[in-house]
Amino acid sequence: MNALSLVRHATLVVELDGFRVLVDPMLDDAGARPAIEGTPEQRPNPLVPLPPNADELLSGIDAIVVTHLHADHFDTAAAERLDHGLPLLCQPADADTLADHGFGQVRPVESSVALAGMVVHRTGGRHGHGELADRLGPVSGFVLEGPRRVYVAGDTVWCDEVREALVRHHPDVTVVNAGGARFLEGDPITMDAADVIETARAHPDGELVAVHMEAVNHCIVTRADLRRALDAAGVSAWIPDDGETMLGGARPDSSAG
Repeated sequence: MNALSLVRHATLVVELDGFRVLVDPMLDDAGARPAIEGTPEQRPNPLVPLPPNADELLSGIDAIVVTHLHADHFDTAAAERLDHGLPLLCQPADADTLADHGFGQVRPVESSVALAGMVVHRTGGRHGHGELADRLGPVSGFVLEGPRRVYVAGDTVWCDEVREALVRHHPDVTVVNAGGARFLEGDPITMDAADVIETARAHPDGELVAVHMEAVNHCIVTRADLRRALDAAGVSAWIPDDGETMLGGARPDSSAG
C-alpha cells in the first residue's frame, strides 16, 4: 500500500501503486443534513467540516467504491461533485440508483472484478443485530487487492462475515467502521470497542485502522473512548484524525493511536 488517508467519517482514499480509490464519499458541508431520527445527540450532520486538506486528498481520484447508500457513505455533495466518468464499484443492489445519479461506469460487484491491475472483492457484513440488521441492509465490504490487500469492512458489527473475510483474504490492512452507531433502542449497528477488539485479535498479523467516529450524530463512541478500551485490552490500532494519512503501512508520527 502506498497510502491510506481518512478524509472524514468513513470517507477514505486508498492508493495502491499510484492508483487512487475514493471510498464512501460523504462530502456535504457541516450541518447540511438533519440529525438521524431516533438516535442520540440530535445535532445536524455532518457534525464537523471536511479537513483543511480535503481538496488535496480528493484530487487525482481514479475510481470510487461505495459500500452502501446510506447518506453518511454517499451523499448529495458526492453525487454532484465527483467525476461521473470514473469507474464506480458498488454492491449489486445499489447499481441502478448510482447510475440514476449520472455515473456512467457503474460496476456492480457480485464477487470479484478486475480494476486497473488490482482485483476488488466484495465481502459480506451485518449492519447491526437481528431484524434491525435485516432492515438496514444490504451492506458490503470490499477488499482492494494489489501490491497489498486492503480490506474495508464497511458498516458492520463483528460477525461471521467479517471473520470469514479475514480468513479468506488475509488483508495487510483492515479498516473498520467504529463509533458504536446506534438508535435510542437496540444494540449498536456499527462496531463498538468490543467489536474492534475482537477484530484486532482475529487479525494479529495486519494493521487495523478504526474510523467512522465523531462526524455523525448517532456514533457515540469517540476516538478517546476507543483508545482507552484498546489500551486496556492490550490491542493495537491506528485511529486517525480527519485528514491524516498512513504511508506505506506506517502510521504517521503525529498519530496518538
